[in-house]
Amino acid sequence: MNKLVLVPCPYQGHINPMLQLGTFLHSKGFSITIVHTQFNSPSSSNHPEFTFIPIPDGLTAPIVSSGNIIAILQTINASCEASFEHCLTTQIMKQDPEKKIACIIYDEFMYFPAAAATHLNIRTFILRTTATANFLARSTVIELHSKGLIPFPESVSSDPVPQLHPIRFKDLPISPWDTIEKFLELIVSSHDVRRSSAILCNTTVCLDQSSLARVQQHCRVPIFCIGPLHKITTAASSSLLEEDASCIEWLDKQAPKSVIYVSLGSVACIGEKELAEMAWGLANSKHPFLWVIRPGSITGSDWIELLPREFREAIGERSFIVKWAPQREVLAHGAVGAFWTHCGWNSTLESISEGVPMICKPCFSDQKVHTRHVSQVWKLGLELGDEFERGEIERAVRKILENSDGEEIRVRAKDMKEKIDVSMSKGGSTYNFLNELVELIMGF
Repeated sequence: MNKLVLVPCPYQGHINPMLQLGTFLHSKGFSITIVHTQFNSPSSSNHPEFTFIPIPDGLTAPIVSSGNIIAILQTINASCEASFEHCLTTQIMKQDPEKKIACIIYDEFMYFPAAAATHLNIRTFILRTTATANFLARSTVIELHSKGLIPFPESVSSDPVPQLHPIRFKDLPISPWDTIEKFLELIVSSHDVRRSSAILCNTTVCLDQSSLARVQQHCRVPIFCIGPLHKITTAASSSLLEEDASCIEWLDKQAPKSVIYVSLGSVACIGEKELAEMAWGLANSKHPFLWVIRPGSITGSDWIELLPREFREAIGERSFIVKWAPQREVLAHGAVGAFWTHCGWNSTLESISEGVPMICKPCFSDQKVHTRHVSQVWKLGLELGDEFERGEIERAVRKILENSDGEEIRVRAKDMKEKIDVSMSKGGSTYNFLNELVELIMGF
């Protein structure tokens, strides 16, 4: 049994697919070691079949509390290069000398393993946990910046970016947390695939076929579309937040396809005004809703203290609010008719895989690219405008759950779900890529 070393990025949307991939590879006979940061470390109790090894990440309390994801990732990459190699040579390689490390699989934003792998002559794979179209969008940002075209003038923000239809300039994945220079340093490093044997993408050909050929030209190493990773295993939850399963009992009491599920993910925050507009838009739609409000996600509030009292009185038992939900179970529930999402890639894939139409309100970065593909390319949902406005929210909920436009979206969503199911069945593209990946690793 050869050993595989997996290095996840310490954010929810990156940890989940890496551990799902690890669960699949373990089922094929590989020993799995997870090397992770002390920051946002995954729970080892959910995966007793893995070995978990934390390494010093160099993060200080001020950096973490700043919420500056760019600074956090750059600090980790600068600090972990030496400690990772030390971990490999003094722990992992000595634990069972008879078993060699077949390869290291690391998240594209955790590129520090590349140096140690080169030094120790160990093969590497890069895992990308987002749509392949994002690689093209990020590459475009690099090119535009090199020509002095970023920041771009407000007058062109709604114009389409040449060769990136339907992406507009304002949809380009530019980080809100740091300078454009710091952001591009991270992106350039994450795009360096020269020392990797292949790129593993948490996507499937039926979704990303239009982008794949162009990305392949850029990367010059094999690309394996092995997603949706959440569907290839029945892995235990690796949520960093405690899931409240009581919402499932509430969903059991609702009519089929009547509920809108609302969740803006594990990072995004909104203000009091946006909270009120969301609340009244949902209430005025007259549809039942399950709303995830993450503690600390409302600026100036611990949880839901800022929700208007009249709103709580108006909705009665027509709503259910939780701090965090078992999302995959929620989206698979027959009562859920639509998903208001920030369009993080895991959420997008989970919704598409269950045939659930989306209302898209991206918060930052890659989510804008996903939103444009959901609404304009795959036509599996609606995009809300730039402002949180209760009337628009009410109309979007009614449109997707009640009228003929919504019915057309539901038909397309059901069709895409079936295509994904086919890709994962014997002979399908994902099925074949996964088998090729196992054979490739066994050949090292």
